[in-house]
Amino acid sequence: MSDNWKNRWRGKWALITGASAGIGLEFANLLAANGANLILTARRTARLQQIAADLQSAHHVQVEIVAADLTQPGAPAQIYAFTTDKKIEVEFLVNNAGFGAFGYAHEIPVEKMLEMIQVNCSAVVHLTRLYAPSMVARRHGDILIVASLASFQPVPFNSVYAATKAFDLLFAEGIAEELRPSGVSVCALCPGSTTTEFQKVADQPDRVFKSAESAEKVARVGLEAIAAGKSYVISGFMNNLMKESQRLAPRSLVTRMAANMMRPDKT
Repeated sequence: MSDNWKNRWRGKWALITGASAGIGLEFANLLAANGANLILTARRTARLQQIAADLQSAHHVQVEIVAADLTQPGAPAQIYAFTTDKKIEVEFLVNNAGFGAFGYAHEIPVEKMLEMIQVNCSAVVHLTRLYAPSMVARRHGDILIVASLASFQPVPFNSVYAATKAFDLLFAEGIAEELRPSGVSVCALCPGSTTTEFQKVADQPDRVFKSAESAEKVARVGLEAIAAGKSYVISGFMNNLMKESQRLAPRSLVTRMAANMMRPDKT
């Protein structure tokens, strides 16, 4: 892996959503270790306070926290108001927050499905729309959107999640091309199975996570990719191979194979 990203955000501010655990926390660790100042946002205030104290002590960077619940439509504006009031220029927006819900679509509570769309799609668009204009005006800045390997195909029993991540991928690729002439970089990070709290929250079976990558490795891949100017990146050789192999098979077959792997009542 290239280390070209390490000085890119030194002394600058990065905003990370979903920063209290998993990939978001690893983004915070890596960026702070390389001199970036951080705005960390998630729902758990006490957890954010502890992370902020640890990062400040270990790396001597500035860390601000803002507790916000991205299932609420007003949360992106709350976060933006926080950084604006403190006159913080956000150089790097990391749209990391997201969650899934595993099971039959007709059995998952509708409220959870709509919250998933709010967090995984609406909040991503809203935060991007809030922070991109100032990046364009100054002709530099970076936006990383955490999508998924699930972005590339239907995933039965994770149907809404996969659809939201397909949205994230296409949104990122589209605006990456729009903003390229302005000097602003946009990249979608597409991890496969990753060792985070995601499995527990989504209630997915253990068999799906047998070859999971570490959250730290996935975060590094994302940072390297956006520094290299990529519009999307898939973390992991096998995940890349899987994505390419899907192109050679009928979509109906790919979907049936995914259903066989993901089926909740599979023994």
